[in-house]
Amino acid sequence: MNDKIIDALFETQAIKMAPADNPFWYTSGMLGPFYCNTHFLLKDEQSAADMLKLIEAAIAEDKLTAPKKIFEALKKYYDLGGTFKMTMDRLAEEAKNYDFDFISGGERRDYFFSMIPAYILGKPHLTIYKDMSSAYSEDLEGDAVVPAKDMLQGKKALHICDLINTASSYERAWVPAIRDLGADITDTLAVVDRCQGGAEVLEGLGVKLKTLTKINAEFFEDIYNNGMIDLAQKDFVLKYLESPSEYMAHYLKTHPDFIAGELAKGGKAADRAKLAIEKGYADT
Repeated sequence: MNDKIIDALFETQAIKMAPADNPFWYTSGMLGPFYCNTHFLLKDEQSAADMLKLIEAAIAEDKLTAPKKIFEALKKYYDLGGTFKMTMDRLAEEAKNYDFDFISGGERRDYFFSMIPAYILGKPHLTIYKDMSSAYSEDLEGDAVVPAKDMLQGKKALHICDLINTASSYERAWVPAIRDLGADITDTLAVVDRCQGGAEVLEGLGVKLKTLTKINAEFFEDIYNNGMIDLAQKDFVLKYLESPSEYMAHYLKTHPDFIAGELAKGGKAADRAKLAIEKGYADT
């Protein structure tokens, strides 16, 4: 591949493909052909899980000291080089194309991708939490403060995140949190766009989206042509992209014992199957 971001997504298993006849369960109760965990670009799945635990612990201890602790941990991975440094450098280079006063990131996975570019570019960082409170760091190597409106009045944010799905977090929390502080946001960067309507939602909020890569039909055609998936997997995922609900209905019709088998497994598989039944995606 000539796209280092796509190579890195597969190298770190940030994108994981299901076998053609054995889809993954999603937390929504739907079935699908791939996972995308962009934060694995940190290094690998275990490193990303450890970082999430560190983020949660730092926030629980003190929201004003959390940004510095999180940044220090991320900086160690950046200094190691590899996929994380490459991704951060790409984001920082892309960010230079925009006019903004500070970079923002929302709890939790955004922090993986927003803090280091702020450091590279010498920009302040707004750490937004799920409850819409926030901490403002003029320098992530120093202490953060609770931002007052006069501090950010008239300034512009560039929000950087890991993954755009439907942009519900932007609509619910990130954009309102920024604008409630008297600042504005007109642009956002993401590593991956899953092309599930998020760009359109952001446009309605007055925010333009730029991503390093898009997961769409062209993406899967490209990785098939480069030998990264087989023909059955490609056909499988293209059918899913056309209509996730129709794909699932077809799969369950052609695999009539699937739900019963998942229920019999117990544990997470059974929980997902029960959720699918509750939501009307599947029959008992």
